[in-house]
Amino acid sequence: MARLSITAGVAVCALAVSLYWFPELYEAPGMQASVHEGPATAVGQGEARAYVELDPRGRPARLGVRLSAAALEGLPEEPPAHGPAWEYHLALPPEAEGSGYDHVTVDWNPLGHLPPGIYDRAHFDFHFYLIEPAARARITLAGDGAARASMAPPPEFMPPGYVLPEGTAQPRMGAHAINPAAPEFGDGEFSATFIYGFHEGRMVFLEPMATHDFLASRAEHAETLPTPERYHRPGYYPRAWRIHFDEEREEHVVTLERLERHTPIAAIREDR
Repeated sequence: MARLSITAGVAVCALAVSLYWFPELYEAPGMQASVHEGPATAVGQGEARAYVELDPRGRPARLGVRLSAAALEGLPEEPPAHGPAWEYHLALPPEAEGSGYDHVTVDWNPLGHLPPGIYDRAHFDFHFYLIEPAARARITLAGDGAARASMAPPPEFMPPGYVLPEGTAQPRMGAHAINPAAPEFGDGEFSATFIYGFHEGRMVFLEPMATHDFLASRAEHAETLPTPERYHRPGYYPRAWRIHFDEEREEHVVTLERLERHTPIAAIREDR
């Protein structure tokens, strides 16, 4: 009997470990994916909202923004006095808690932004922030702020092929890492691209970008993302991203795709 109890105990422990690391192997009957949307924010003559798609295990599989077709009309033609972009805050739905993302912003740049000849076209920046607004407010370029914002992360925390050029740091954001292999830095031009944001060497946002003309054309863009070996913050990080137009709902959809869970070793130790 004792030997049987020991065997049963080992089996239970093995099952628990398997459930933690490989939950997809134990989906309960009837479980299915679900989509949850946050509240709408007025943009142009339309609206935008953030949403999360949960897989049958209840884990984030896709995170995105829905921008109505009318949002491309009636936008400001000039930038605000404080910077190049008008910022529209999107709250995530409660079901996105635990995804690692705090909120999303849609930034409308009527005249584009730096660098000239590259991103100086009217476009939208979709910022998926890993930090809360209060932390963003502490990011400034005053004093040693610019140097702190521009700190490069250790190589294992930088997506392969990406670089962090000087002069890309912005207040309330951080520095912008770009991919020199993107078409806009070669023989092509900027239509849709992906940027990673850092502050003090830590990733603080992920940023799909798309021009107004590209969205208005209702074209589709999808690509696999270079991803770093390690992350400082626990969360679900994308291995791909996509832009497409939902004909049924008349909405532009910008998504972080193929989300994968990453838990830094330090975070695991803190959980213990």
